[in-house]
Amino acid sequence: MVCHLCKSLYGLKQSPRVWFGKFNNVVQQFGMTQCEAYHSVFYQHSSAGCVYLIVYVDDIVLTGSNNHGIS
Repeated sequence: MVCHLCKSLYGLKQSPRVWFGKFNNVVQQFGMTQCEAYHSVFYQHSSAGCVYLIVYVDDIVLTGSNNHGIS
């Protein structure tokens, strides 16, 4: 899945904040919860296992014990 911005914001100082705000909304629509201590960590716990999504600069790491949730 690819998210496209409606406006070109790449030259503005707030573009990373806008991108992360949109990303945050989309990830939470998938049922993940944002960690209160580390805002770039999202998680989803269920009886099938857990899924963690970590955003670091320009990398996204997706890991966990729930293979169905990861896919």
